[in-house]
Amino acid sequence: MGSIILVSHNQSMYRRPIGKVIAVKVIHRQKQKDEFNNIDYQYKQRLTLRVMNGKHQGKLVYANNDYSQSGGMDQRYQIGQQAFLTQLSSSNGHLTANVSGLKRDTTLVALLWIVVILVTMLFGRSGGLAFTSVILNVVFFVIAVKINVQTQANYLLLIFAVVSVLMALASLTFVYGWSKQTLATLIASLLGVGLSMLIFVVVSKITGEKGIYYESMQYVTQNYRMLYLAEVMIGVLGAVMDETSDILATMFEVKRINHNPQWRTLYDAGRSVGQSVMGPLANILLMIFLFSTLTNAVLLLRNGNSWGYTFNMCMSLGVAQSLVSGIGIVITVPVISYLAAFILARR
Repeated sequence: MGSIILVSHNQSMYRRPIGKVIAVKVIHRQKQKDEFNNIDYQYKQRLTLRVMNGKHQGKLVYANNDYSQSGGMDQRYQIGQQAFLTQLSSSNGHLTANVSGLKRDTTLVALLWIVVILVTMLFGRSGGLAFTSVILNVVFFVIAVKINVQTQANYLLLIFAVVSVLMALASLTFVYGWSKQTLATLIASLLGVGLSMLIFVVVSKITGEKGIYYESMQYVTQNYRMLYLAEVMIGVLGAVMDETSDILATMFEVKRINHNPQWRTLYDAGRSVGQSVMGPLANILLMIFLFSTLTNAVLLLRNGNSWGYTFNMCMSLGVAQSLVSGIGIVITVPVISYLAAFILARR
């Protein structure tokens, strides 16, 4: 609670001026209709804000804001919200400015604490360790992005390959500790990722990457092929690690109950679990990749584009990524079952 209060009153830590909305008035409303019969309403707000930091702190500032009812590319402001201000100036004895987005750090910190509390309450120490591994992985990812930018993407795939190994190692070590289970999961996960990526690269070369529309990667100014491969690699790693964790947990439980199991018993147990989880897991990944493109797909369809064009421009990369992840999921089942059975049967 203290951190939430602190973040909600940390305006002095920002260089950009921040204003709190104290009054809102709609001064104009206009109906709009395009050639595809899409109807929207455009509004103009007159905002009164109180400056909360900088040399104008405590003063009132007035700003106009245009927003649409659909809210696709703009923002409607309400009383009590805090917004960043730009072009703050004095005109006829009044301060005027433009608003350039909400201050959202309070909401983010509140959501973060909700996650921490729920994970700790439900899973105790193991939940805390898992959450710590998530934070560490975020740090790894941010460092990788910064290094990639500084090296101008000359070593993009190598950087994210190293980061993938570090992220997998950190996640598994925090969850299981350094043990044979961790080692088996790490090896199987990396093998699954490596084999699935190899298959993807070979198939792409053979087919000439037909059906892969990299131009749909908006605002990408680096090597889009390498960037997409890095994206696929990290996505496959997450799916494979999820699966291997389920398989290994079952196999270690079999070992705990039966101290001297046969290799075949352990292998069959691993394969059985893998066959049970790989279907739902592959479908979940497909839904995540497809529905992340839903807004763009609806926009293209509403503007008269065909289903084929919409799929190519919005969904082709996501479908390809989900297929590669599915390959990794399928390949990993026998690999992790064999490795874990080999290690556990000899203990």
